[in-house]
Amino acid sequence: MTKSTQNIPAHQPASTLHDAPQLTAAPAPGEKERVVLAYSGGLDTSVCIKWLQEEYGLDVIAVVGDLGQEHDGLEAVKAKALATGAIGCAVVDMREAFASEYLACALAANAMYENKYPLVSALSRPLIAKHLVAVAHQFGAKYVAHGCTGKGNDQVRFESSVLMLDPALTILSPVRDWDLGCRADEIAWAAAHNVPVKATAEAPYSIDDNLWGRAIECGVLEDPWCEPPADIYTMTVDPVCAPDAPTYVEIDFEAGVPCALNGEKMPFLDIIYALNDIAGGNGFGRIDMVENRLVGVKSRECYEAPAALTLIKAHKALEDLCLERSVLHHKLGIEQAWADQVYNGLWFSPLKEAFDAFIAHTQQCVTGTVKLKLYKGSCTAVGRKSAFSLYDFGLATYDADDAFDHAAAKGFIDIHSLSCKVWAENRLANDARMPSFADVDATNAAYRAVVEEAEEILEDAGAVVA
Repeated sequence: MTKSTQNIPAHQPASTLHDAPQLTAAPAPGEKERVVLAYSGGLDTSVCIKWLQEEYGLDVIAVVGDLGQEHDGLEAVKAKALATGAIGCAVVDMREAFASEYLACALAANAMYENKYPLVSALSRPLIAKHLVAVAHQFGAKYVAHGCTGKGNDQVRFESSVLMLDPALTILSPVRDWDLGCRADEIAWAAAHNVPVKATAEAPYSIDDNLWGRAIECGVLEDPWCEPPADIYTMTVDPVCAPDAPTYVEIDFEAGVPCALNGEKMPFLDIIYALNDIAGGNGFGRIDMVENRLVGVKSRECYEAPAALTLIKAHKALEDLCLERSVLHHKLGIEQAWADQVYNGLWFSPLKEAFDAFIAHTQQCVTGTVKLKLYKGSCTAVGRKSAFSLYDFGLATYDADDAFDHAAAKGFIDIHSLSCKVWAENRLANDARMPSFADVDATNAAYRAVVEEAEEILEDAGAVVA
């Protein structure tokens, strides 16, 4: 049961994946207006390219973002966008910005929607929207578009973010607006309009993934009684099949941001990649929940987020050591409100930015090391240390020579409870008996009945003996 010594893989550099379409700064006279589309290369967004051309008469510029998701090559996705009819495609490596500007903020907030879900998809949408707006400005587009349905949260996140970044842009939502009722209709429409898509049947699940984890829905998962099949998971091993010996890892933080793993300094981005492997390899990071969507629908959602959940566990443990009690307690409420803002697509809202200022202030001294134990689907903080620790052994210990002034407790209790004591005396004097008083009376009555019954039994026993 020693610290993990497995190799920590560095993420693959993506310098070749940054590209921008070679277009004029704005449409020339007589050219079509332009729309910038968030493009993934899947069925929906591929059909969107042709749909925007034919139904709206627009030239399409696609934006493909690398957020750490699984893919077979983003240059191939770019080629597909161009083959479908896009006049340009920008492929952007967003991973470093995603980690340093978005995931670091989420970790500082210990962000967990409904105290369960670490906002995997919700965190990526504002960053993608930011690039959509930037490309629209760069190439004189009046429109931006996405491939979200009218039933999910992502339509709100994309559109709210765009509207807060540039209210003058017009947002188009083909999937929400078109009359293609199901996936089979989309496939048929794609074939009829020469849209190159590989899909030929309904995929069993809908997947969205990035550095922070995977979101899995649809198929048999729509039945909340059905146990998730083993084949939905790719980032985490079955806890039953995880190693029989615990894995220990140590994470160093500086001002709330992870900066080293097992004593090795490395960028936050690399730590995320490494912990996805280490924690996932120990079966930790699975979530199965019924989630309350912003649009009012309860949805059964399954997630894998090994690095996210591991880092939040460690960060919370270090905050327990370093934050003053009132700050820590008040921050809990801010964390939930922060998660709600981001889940609801309000990353760029003034309230969320105000929360960021508070949270950033709390992180100044969240510096230290946390030791975690990973074992068959569990993750436990088993050690923490910091130069900024507020844990005082002399005050905390129960040894006879502790530094705590026991004699001060009586006066503290008297002052602490004084207001409520005065209230109780007043209500009793005015016979304004509250439920708590009635409970005391009921307890007293029950106690008296027990005593009286016992006395009778003793008297009867005494009479028999006599």
